[in-house]
Amino acid sequence: MADPSSYRPRPGEIPDSPGVYRFRDEHRRVIYVGKAKSLRQRLANYFQDLTNLHPRTRTMVTTAASVEWTVVSTEVEALQLEYSWIKEYDPRFNVKYRDDKSYPYLAVTMNEEYPRVQVMRGQKRKGVRYFGPYGHAWAIRDTVDLLLRVFPVRTCSAGVFKNATRTGRPCLLGYIGKCSAPCVGRVSEEEHRELAEEFCDFMAGRTGTYLRRLEKQMTAAAEEMEYERAARLRDDIGALKKAMEKSAVVLADATDADLIAVAEDELEAAVQIFHVRGGRVRGQRGWVTDKVEEVTTAGLVEHALQQLYGEEKGDSVPKEVLVPALPDPVEPVQEWLTERRGSIVSLRIPQRGDKKSLMETVERNAQQALALHKTKRASDLTTRSRALEEIAEALDLVSAPLRIECYDISHLQGDDVVASMVVFEDGLQRKSEYRRFQIKGFEGQDDVRSMHEVITRRFRRYLADKEKTGEWADGEDTLTEEDGRPKRFAYPPQLVVVDGGQPQVAAAKKALDELGIDDVAVCGLAKRLEEVWLPDDDDPVVLPRSSEGLYLLQRVRDEAHRFAITYQRSKRAKRFRSSPLDDVPGLGDARKQALLKHFGSLKKLRSATIDQICEVPGIGRKTAETIAVALAQAAPAAPAVNTATGEIMEEEPDTMGSGGQPVTTGAPDERRGQET
Repeated sequence: MADPSSYRPRPGEIPDSPGVYRFRDEHRRVIYVGKAKSLRQRLANYFQDLTNLHPRTRTMVTTAASVEWTVVSTEVEALQLEYSWIKEYDPRFNVKYRDDKSYPYLAVTMNEEYPRVQVMRGQKRKGVRYFGPYGHAWAIRDTVDLLLRVFPVRTCSAGVFKNATRTGRPCLLGYIGKCSAPCVGRVSEEEHRELAEEFCDFMAGRTGTYLRRLEKQMTAAAEEMEYERAARLRDDIGALKKAMEKSAVVLADATDADLIAVAEDELEAAVQIFHVRGGRVRGQRGWVTDKVEEVTTAGLVEHALQQLYGEEKGDSVPKEVLVPALPDPVEPVQEWLTERRGSIVSLRIPQRGDKKSLMETVERNAQQALALHKTKRASDLTTRSRALEEIAEALDLVSAPLRIECYDISHLQGDDVVASMVVFEDGLQRKSEYRRFQIKGFEGQDDVRSMHEVITRRFRRYLADKEKTGEWADGEDTLTEEDGRPKRFAYPPQLVVVDGGQPQVAAAKKALDELGIDDVAVCGLAKRLEEVWLPDDDDPVVLPRSSEGLYLLQRVRDEAHRFAITYQRSKRAKRFRSSPLDDVPGLGDARKQALLKHFGSLKKLRSATIDQICEVPGIGRKTAETIAVALAQAAPAAPAVNTATGEIMEEEPDTMGSGGQPVTTGAPDERRGQET
């Protein structure tokens, strides 16, 4: 625990101007980011008597080991920089909103030649019109199914569309009238795009025009005694009205607004957002946050606005945002929202009428979300805390291991040796910290040497980063790469877990000893009996099968194994190359494998005579002649073949890492760990 007076800036050193400040811990990790209208006044509040500070603020300033700041010109710039740094550093003491699900949107791909209606999640793309978010994907599909009667826009994938164009036959929706079938030329590109634009207009709330037009057409058809056409139009009108009933009008005058409500207690807060477009509720979403810093309702609203509109621009930011409390000061936030939209945005508290009533509904949803979250998480939070305490007690650690790193080695009979590093913080996965290693110094089934190399490489990088900054001197952020991301190996764990028994644990401990690191605990978890091994101990530590600590170690070990084997398989897949045998008609996988097994390599198969090829079971003379011609026409430089598996392989240059990135032989693959 640090004494805040040990790193308190000298009097007069802090400027009296707007800016953004960062608190860092002893490892130079950013633990808190804040902004201020006056840096001098705001930072002075942190360096008062500890007994006068809020408990969470007290924890933050005693965890920190230094503070630094950046001066900006305006409060709007401070708001923007604060948001960027929170996204970059993910500080542990800042408010962290956890979205309770990935929300689907109804999307119309207006950037394609023939726009397509589909369900989309994730990051928004340029040129695509989005409506929502919706609570469930099935709600989108139900709405689209109703609207396709009136707006028969394409909904098929690119593959289905190309296949229909090639064969000249539309899909089922084209036959039943729910697609205008542009794939077979029933409508032109311009006519189909006009349909898609009308679909978007209807979803945007301009519904009256289409209903009145269809009603006139229905009346005219009935007067002309075209009763079948009139009946179809009647059904179309019913479908549109049914789709409109799914989102009833809540605000008059086709209002576009977002309503944000907050429900909170001492430890947590729930945020709910209703998206109203054209006077109708088009979507709903919610977040839950731990109040790890002392924050008011106005502060929670400000963080929610940053989370909601930080990546949005244009019409995605509505004209009006209704909130339960205004940020203090409100002018910079309102100016920031106006910049995001490109026109004036009204940020206010509803006082009366329909908007006040709807805000009360949003508040009730927030209260229910907080109650449901506390019910779900109570046991989970308690379980994680108990698991960390059990691990600390079993391994005789000074404190609970808040950061655990686990390592696993993966290979296929000694080939493509790779390693994984996964990170758990506070008992939860930290996937952005995952790392992958290529082991190229040697080949073979030697997990012990591989483990020693990986641990050495990981902690050598940590020591190198630490040495570059000396005693973590103040000044420029030396823990940031050129692309703005934090250094990859800058933070040490409290516990290193290796997948294996006593030999692997001894190798990891030896690597740490050679580097002079004595403040990181090491243990191993053997798969067979789930025994925990410690360095220099002849007998394992046996945790009860019902132990939460053992369960957490198993989760960490299994995640490392999954991540390692995924990487190992992806490396092998990249080394596959198409074979000349693939061009031989009628030659399936079984007979290709038989040929390679019989001759041992593609090179020997190429030099074989037709009679020798005929000796392979299942290969007739005509097929043998075709194979000989195909091999003769292929390039002479043939790839190597794995005789054990029959797979055709290509050599990967030692000077290149995974993904084509140059690395030194034996250096780690430093790309951030990604799921495949």
